[in-house]
Amino acid sequence: MIVKTKKYQLETGTYIKAGLANILREQWWVILIAIAIGCGYFWIASWWWISMAILAYALYWLFWVIQFAGVTQMEQNKVIFEKMSYEIDSRQILMKLNAKQGMPIKWDMIKKAEVKKDAFILTMSKAQFIHLPFKIFNSENDKKFVESILKRKNYLQ
Repeated sequence: MIVKTKKYQLETGTYIKAGLANILREQWWVILIAIAIGCGYFWIASWWWISMAILAYALYWLFWVIQFAGVTQMEQNKVIFEKMSYEIDSRQILMKLNAKQGMPIKWDMIKKAEVKKDAFILTMSKAQFIHLPFKIFNSENDKKFVESILKRKNYLQ
């Protein structure tokens, strides 16, 4: 069985938010480095330790915000933010711009999957993921079929 979705355009704001959430989950340990720098206050009592730890952590997040915002502006990435439909089966996910142009993504390229309250998020890397909102599925059965594929491929428990 193949699930064919309605056309959907990924909004740049959604991409940036989901990307930052992914970074937060994957690199949560960076806050521990900032805390360790801030603990220098106990070694030499100076507020510079705490302020520099906060500044370093803020600059780290600013770096990632700039990275994700930059991806939305690059010409070679414009295709990610165009309207496309998806054909999902047990072999692959086919991202289709139109009837003649498309890109297959094999399931082994997906590192993890999540079910949010309104979408499936299939993560391939820190900055690459597929956002499939539930509203693009033609029926509840299509959504359940995709969920069963994700469970069969051990992306969901």
